Amino acid sequence: MNISQTGSSPCNIKTLVPCPAETVAPTRLPLTSSPHLKEIFLAMAIPATQLRPGMIIKHNNDLHSVFSVEHRTPGNLRAFIQAKLRNLRTGAMFEHRFRSPDPIERINVDEVEMQYLYNDGDSYYFMDTQNYEQTHLTKEILGDAVDYLIANLLIKVEFFDGKAVGIELPQTVELTVIETEPGLKSATASSVTKPAKTETGLVVYVPPFINEGEKIRVDTAEGAYLSRA
Repeated sequence: MNISQTGSSPCNIKTLVPCPAETVAPTRLPLTSSPHLKEIFLAMAIPATQLRPGMIIKHNNDLHSVFSVEHRTPGNLRAFIQAKLRNLRTGAMFEHRFRSPDPIERINVDEVEMQYLYNDGDSYYFMDTQNYEQTHLTKEILGDAVDYLIANLLIKVEFFDGKAVGIELPQTVELTVIETEPGLKSATASSVTKPAKTETGLVVYVPPFINEGEKIRVDTAEGAYLSRA
């Protein structure tokens, strides 16, 4: 499907105005404003609630990787997203607050499907599932995405200018609970929760009937418990 660059449509390749999903074509787009990025794929806008660690977004006319995401609902105030961003051009890291409905321009750079292998200190190693070549990313780049990395997990590693800059996490992952208070056999799902430490170190609030050794399904956008796996 071709994208029109003229007419009244708000979708415009030259100005990087995000297009609705159904109008996005796999057309490469030069990004001349950044000397480090030769070409990218145009991506549609997503709501701030869909931000995940490891994503690449365009913010204030610059590319940033999402380091961490925290969903907050302070009392009777409107919910917002507190995100820590890393500028890919300067390396500077800062926090920014987005309103939940704010449109975020997600940039899809070149993606390669890879399998997560292991970590060695602050370095995390991934293998290309096609040619078996390995690459690694540091915890400084991955941010909170490391909380969802388990051996053999298939993810997409994002590249620009031939360099790995981030990853795309799946919407959910299955993690094993390694530490939590004993579960109650008679307990049922309710608003009562307890903290549970998972195999990656991520602490998730789970229902009281969850025990150590159980696998749980976790939302990677909010780090929230969804169900037993």
